[in-house]
Amino acid sequence: MNLQEISSNLDSDNARDRMLALASLRNIPASEAVPLIKKVLNDHHVALRSMAIFSLGIKRTDECYELLVNLLLHDPDYGIRADAAGALGYLGDPRAFEPLSRAFLEETDWLVRFSAAVSLGNLKNPEAYDILLQALHSGEVMLQQAAIAALGEIQAIEALEDLLGFANSPDWLVRQRLAEALGHLNHPQSLAALTYLEKDSHPQVAEAARLAREQLQLGATPDPKSTPESTIG
Repeated sequence: MNLQEISSNLDSDNARDRMLALASLRNIPASEAVPLIKKVLNDHHVALRSMAIFSLGIKRTDECYELLVNLLLHDPDYGIRADAAGALGYLGDPRAFEPLSRAFLEETDWLVRFSAAVSLGNLKNPEAYDILLQALHSGEVMLQQAAIAALGEIQAIEALEDLLGFANSPDWLVRQRLAEALGHLNHPQSLAALTYLEKDSHPQVAEAARLAREQLQLGATPDPKSTPESTIG
């Protein structure tokens, strides 16, 4: 479809036509795609709205940041707010640190807080450390998964002792996220923990640990400086 056909189909009464038209913007330059994405940003079809919000995260224009922040802070639908938080992580605008932090600290819905924590990791801003540590100790498994991954993304070596406490988590996804995160934390304790996790009973955990250990060993020599000792196993 050309842009005129896409625009026309985005105004269709048929949700399938609008969905296909939105999908067809995939290979259209951002400057041309974003004005068309905006046509369905408040669509009554929730799946279409979610798709449009995700598109704003990957079609980067100066307008996308403000559109996504407005949705994150003001939309009444928690699912849409969570979508906006996730899209801000894809967008990668460093200004998103403040609204994502605010969303994590002030939101009551776990899904929004989960998406905000993941996106804080995507921004790779070390200032997210305190918020992510709070998520790590929240007692909510999904938030813990997000926090573990994000702490790895920001390379928070200082969180190593806290992270290693999850090596024996009953949730295998937590252990898998831990293995992946340790691949970003260049320290002898990370290598020791990954050797332990390679023997995990769940194959996906063991494989993640193997890949992470190889990743560390291909990098620089682990830095032995000052993290508290932890016992695993």
